[in-house]
This record gives sequence, structure tokens and C-alpha cells, in this order.
Amino acid sequence: MDIRIRHAHPHEYDRIGEITAQAYLGDGLLDFGESDEYLGELRDVAKRATAAEVLVAVDHDHDHVLGAVTFVPRGGPMADIARPGEAEIRMLAVARESRGRGAGETLVRACVDRARATADCVRVVLSTQRTMHAAHRIYERLGFTRTPDRDWNPLPDLGDITLLTYELTL
Repeated sequence: MDIRIRHAHPHEYDRIGEITAQAYLGDGLLDFGESDEYLGELRDVAKRATAAEVLVAVDHDHDHVLGAVTFVPRGGPMADIARPGEAEIRMLAVARESRGRGAGETLVRACVDRARATADCVRVVLSTQRTMHAAHRIYERLGFTRTPDRDWNPLPDLGDITLLTYELTL
């Protein structure tokens, strides 16, 4: 399958939000299922598109959305862990029926390419859950390394939900 990466179009935001929500729900990544507060964030593509780049992987022949990622070139409200000089990758998700075709890796590569083209960007960072093993393999295959000193808990009041962090020095 030929995969192309481009910016998401507003008419695709609902589809992208649903792909992202279903990926997280289907993989058991939300502690509270459908009632998880973060689910709303995952579905709100329009909000993140105002503060970052939402990229989609599409089937080259049919322009069908296979997956999406949020690329944060520098700081702002969509950055969780990025420091000055760092770009951040967030909310990588591929539709269940499109997995195994390279869409996730292609999206991550596109983020790295964008980071390299961003002035003064020296590193790409990201957070991931412990159980996102397929994503970990992609990151490691592309040269990302674990940064345990940056691991963090986004919801300390709810217990140990420590997110693992990775970085790629450009």
C-alpha cells in the first residue's frame, strides 16, 4: 500500500477523533473507558489543530484516512514535555483495520522530518504508555531512546499512571 502524509482537513476531524479514541479504547489505554476525561481530548481534533499540526496517513489511491498524529513543533498548549529546542509527538493512532501496513511508522517519520526542518529544533520527544509495545518498537527502530529521567504522571491524584518518555536527537 502506498501511504501519503498530509495535514488533516477539517471535514476529517470527526473521523480522526474517532480513530484516535477507538485506538486508545480498543487497546485498553484509558483507565476509565468511555467515561475517561482524556477521551474528549482525543476526539477534539479541531482544538489540537489550532495549536499544533494534525497529520494524517492516507491511502495514496483513495485518500482514505488510515491514522493520525499530532506534531507540536515548539511548545504551546499541546506540548506536554517539550522543552525549548524540542518538538513533540502526541496522540499517534492508526485505525485497527489499517494496522500492520506501516502507517504508524510513516507518521512518526513525517514528524521527525518536520522537526529537522524546524529552525532551532535539536530533539524530538514523546510520551507513551507502558503497554504501547507496537509504538515502542517503531520509536526504537527509528532511533529514539528511552529517557526514564523524564517519565511523568499526568494524573498524580489518580495513582500511578506513569508515562514513559523517549527522545531522538536530531
